[in-house]
Amino acid sequence: MASKDGVSEAEEFVYRISTIKEWEELQKTGSLYGGELDKSSGFIHLSKRHQVQSTLQNFFLNTKEELYLLQIDAKTLGDGLVYEVVDGSNSFPHFYGPSRSFSPLPSHAVMKAEKLSLSGGQFICSLLE
Repeated sequence: MASKDGVSEAEEFVYRISTIKEWEELQKTGSLYGGELDKSSGFIHLSKRHQVQSTLQNFFLNTKEELYLLQIDAKTLGDGLVYEVVDGSNSFPHFYGPSRSFSPLPSHAVMKAEKLSLSGGQFICSLLE
């Protein structure tokens, strides 16, 4: 795994914040194409563990849907996983798929999935502890 600038950023796991609809799609079809943002971006948005809480706070705080946190084996995604600087300083994992062709996230890459709960303005689940 290399970032766009060639710097290796090996992470054992990366994380996907998914709606119940996405989680059910993944279980039913064996793959996940993500939401509209993912499809229009041409990659599936992921986070490193330490980025999950801020991503939840910034983008999911007012969602009415059930959310799940998927723990993904980064090695399974191979060179389709690219770390890119998003806001000038933070590098986020993005899954493009093989040959950088927009590919779905395969279910065999998901090691664990857990429902997120909102408590006191913070999202909680055991994968974040």
